Amino acid sequence: MKKKILFVCLGNICRSSTAEGVMLSLLKKAGMENEVMIDSAGILSYHQGELPDSRMRAHAAKRGYNLVHRSRPVVTDDFEKFDLILGMDDRNIDDLKEKASSVEALKKIGRMTDYCTHMQVDYVPDPYYGGAEGFEYVIDILEDACQGLLDTIKLQS
Repeated sequence: MKKKILFVCLGNICRSSTAEGVMLSLLKKAGMENEVMIDSAGILSYHQGELPDSRMRAHAAKRGYNLVHRSRPVVTDDFEKFDLILGMDDRNIDDLKEKASSVEALKKIGRMTDYCTHMQVDYVPDPYYGGAEGFEYVIDILEDACQGLLDTIKLQS
């Protein structure tokens, strides 16, 4: 059975779209792209239909990630469709909990950084209003967390 994972941040143009890109790359390298379905969404619909932030796309491209996801908001059906819904920070997680329609849906919500194995971080910071180093730092965190998530999936298989 295919595992389905949704990454969530505020606007779906920096963190969650990058998590999607990093995870897709790792899945392809592991030959598991057909075993896991990945998507990303935002709490807000403000950027709906937009590509990821151009600065994030540029920093991701330097590391070989092509971010092509179009922003979309989290919808009620996501709680039925996905097995795991990972928020980037406490605010995202709280917002997801408010949107969850059942106890079962609540159980699907998790924290992205819980999968980090090398970095000691509690959340993935929003780089939107910062400089280049913020985007690089976010990618560092997401590479660590996505690798940890992939390792977890492999153990569960």
